[in-house]
Amino acid sequence: MKSIVLLTALLIGCATFAQGPNLEKDYKNIEDKVIEWRRDIHQNPELGNREFKTAEKIAKHLKSLGIEVETGVAHTGVVGLLKGDKPGKVVALRADIDALPVTERNDLPFKSTVTSEFLGEKVGVMHACGHDTHTAILMGVAEVLSKNKDKIKGSVKFIFQPAEEGPPPGEEGGALLMVKEGVMENPKVDAIFGLHINSQTPVGVIRYKSGGTMAAAQRFVINVKGKQSHGSQPWSGVDPIMISAKIIDGLQTIISRETELTNEAAVITVGKIKSGVRFNIIPESAEMIGTIRTLDYDMKDKLNKRMIEMVETIAEAYGGTATCEITDSTDITYNDPALVTQMLPTMQRVAGTENIQTQKAITGAEDFSYFQREAPGFFFFLGGMTPGNTESYPHHTPDFKIDDSGLLLGVKTLTEMSLDYLNK
Repeated sequence: MKSIVLLTALLIGCATFAQGPNLEKDYKNIEDKVIEWRRDIHQNPELGNREFKTAEKIAKHLKSLGIEVETGVAHTGVVGLLKGDKPGKVVALRADIDALPVTERNDLPFKSTVTSEFLGEKVGVMHACGHDTHTAILMGVAEVLSKNKDKIKGSVKFIFQPAEEGPPPGEEGGALLMVKEGVMENPKVDAIFGLHINSQTPVGVIRYKSGGTMAAAQRFVINVKGKQSHGSQPWSGVDPIMISAKIIDGLQTIISRETELTNEAAVITVGKIKSGVRFNIIPESAEMIGTIRTLDYDMKDKLNKRMIEMVETIAEAYGGTATCEITDSTDITYNDPALVTQMLPTMQRVAGTENIQTQKAITGAEDFSYFQREAPGFFFFLGGMTPGNTESYPHHTPDFKIDDSGLLLGVKTLTEMSLDYLNK
């Protein structure tokens, strides 16, 4: 009889944990606020490392909740620390806060009319990637969790990150600088979660991939040296433009003939070529700039090595010389498989099992990856497209648009994942 009673108690306890704490009233009260914050931030966007008003709004909100706040992190970042009533681990939640140099042209009543200077030119400024929604969602999560400190075993660190799209030339910024300044320490973060709104995923749906989910992005610069001559006498010189064409062709064979694409995708793209000044002069030099995208560390190392070898060898074969310099922009956004497995039941409970979908890797990049190098991380995609729509509004375009009704699911998911991770 005692064993039956004990078993019944255990089952009740497990069922209670599986359902999570009942925060529906808090969620209901926060939705309108989140939408209002998002629209205000959307209407007042700021470029990377210049998010002064956005940071001020975030800091003021966190302080009003009694959360410990640090400002000026990585220039304009804001970090909040909420300590639960019981000791335990530390989970971090991240939202990016910067906008893009894009002029908005949709018909939203809260559309941006802000202009700024970017690379010496006057540009429109727009939240054309959804960072306004990320910021508002995390502000909402902070409010809900601050009202439920008694349910938190451990601490929650809120990371509002500037310059995810990249800092201005000549400046440091973004996740890499936040990590360098110690955001993942004091207290040390045990796990980190982040989300990205997606305009091509219906509201109510969450998509994810275990392992490599977004690509490492690298920038390469190839400088080719030839020998200048008259265009009518190519035999008297060494043509760097012709060598560049051979190099571009050769680089693509690294992808098509040397890379095991059944493991993960990889891309080498030459995006810019600069050479010559006149139609009848074979120039002395040429420059090519491009990007590399990889989802596997071994593949990344192999591609880098082969590119340098091939560039130098092809140039030499045609009588010239060439160098290839490769620099990292972002690392691989790698979802820790064990953490994904641990948190999947929470996501299924919150959104419904049928609304949690796996997806293929994306060759776009995210500097959330730098946080994941410091602690296990899980980065997923939140639906932002109006259900039933046949047309989506691509990210980084003037027509980008998100359905506000999808934001509350982001608040619920990050909140419940935090509580379940800490309380286990």
